[in-house]
Order: sequence, then C-alpha cells, then structure tokens
Amino acid sequence: MVRHFEQELETLKIRLIQMGSLVDEQLDAACRALFDGDLELALRVIQLDAEVDAFDTQIDDECQRILAIVQPVAADLRLLMAALKINSQLERIGDIAVNIAERVRPLAGYQELLHSTRLQEMSQIACIMVRDCLDSFIHSDPATATRVLESDDVVDSLDRHMFRYLVEIMRSEHRMIEPASHMMILSRHLERLADHATNVAEDVVFLVEAKMVKHHAYDAGGGTR
Repeated sequence: MVRHFEQELETLKIRLIQMGSLVDEQLDAACRALFDGDLELALRVIQLDAEVDAFDTQIDDECQRILAIVQPVAADLRLLMAALKINSQLERIGDIAVNIAERVRPLAGYQELLHSTRLQEMSQIACIMVRDCLDSFIHSDPATATRVLESDDVVDSLDRHMFRYLVEIMRSEHRMIEPASHMMILSRHLERLADHATNVAEDVVFLVEAKMVKHHAYDAGGGTR
C-alpha cells in the first residue's frame, strides 16, 4: 500500500511537470505570435488550451481521490496541497496565454507601436518567472523560487510604466486609442502572469520548507523575514 501510494505521488508530480511544460510552450508561442504578428501561431496557442484544461481536470481529480482514500500527513500532505494550488495557477497561466494570443489579430497592423513599448521586455521577464517557478518545483529548489519572488516587483513597476506611457499616446494620437487599449490590457495580463508565477514559487517554498510565504517575506538563506 505504501509503495503504491508513493508511485501515485510520483505520477502526480510527473503530470504537473508535463502540464507545466505544455503551459510554458503555450506561453512562449503566444508571446512570439504577438511580437511577430503571427496569426497562425496564435491559433495554435488557443487550440492548446483544451490540452491544458484536460491536465487541470485530471490532476485535480487525482489529488482529491488520494486525499479522500489515503489521508496523507506531513510532507505527503504538503505535496498534495501544493499540487492542487500549482495546478490551478498553471491553468490560469494557460488562460493568459490564450488572452495574449487573442490580441494578435487586433494588433497585427500596429507592430511599430507595439515594439516602441516595453511590453516585450515585460513579457520576457514574466516568461522567465514562469520557467523558473517550474524549475523550482521540479528540483525542489527554494533559491530559484526566491528569484521569482524578487522579479515580481520588476514586472509591477513595468506595468505602472506601461499605463502612463499608453495614456500619453492615447492623449496625443486619438487614432491610437484602440491599439493602445489592447496593449494596456496586455500589460495587465503580463502583470497577472507574474503574479501566478509568484504564487507557484510560494507554493514551492511551502512544499520544500514547510513555511507559508506571502508578500515575498522569504529569504532562501535565512528563512522568513
């Protein structure tokens, strides 16, 4: 029974990693589609969402079944709790990838304006955060998770910058109101993307260190601050 339970936990972790890899692929494709104006790639991102949703349902069902039947304690219970939360965050990251892909068509004719903003820089940082939070889970690495927490403030700052920059564009050129509005929404999506990566990183710290982390109150070298 114990051996079977351990195998189930390992299978659960593998499924989470597979889901994370798929979401990372989806997000990378969405950002490339946006900045290249690639409508075909954007459609591929949207199509991948069904696979992400399938993982979400399967992982959620498995966690609930194990909790109901085995009633795990200590580290095993933390893994199940973290898995449920990380699963939810990954599903939302997939949704954001779709939201980004859906902005490709309305912005396809405004590539010059798009590249004049700091959206690409913002997307690169947010994507690295997602990759790092997944790596921290795979390798049980709170130091990498901490790096994600620290990057969140950078994305928040860029989001505020984007809002001010785009408002000025809309004031000076009324014909840019519609594309700038799409970019403002994109900025908010990227800010939320960073938040979800941060939430996963916090869950990794909980899983590995058995410490609840909120509002970046964690130092990998010395624990909570």
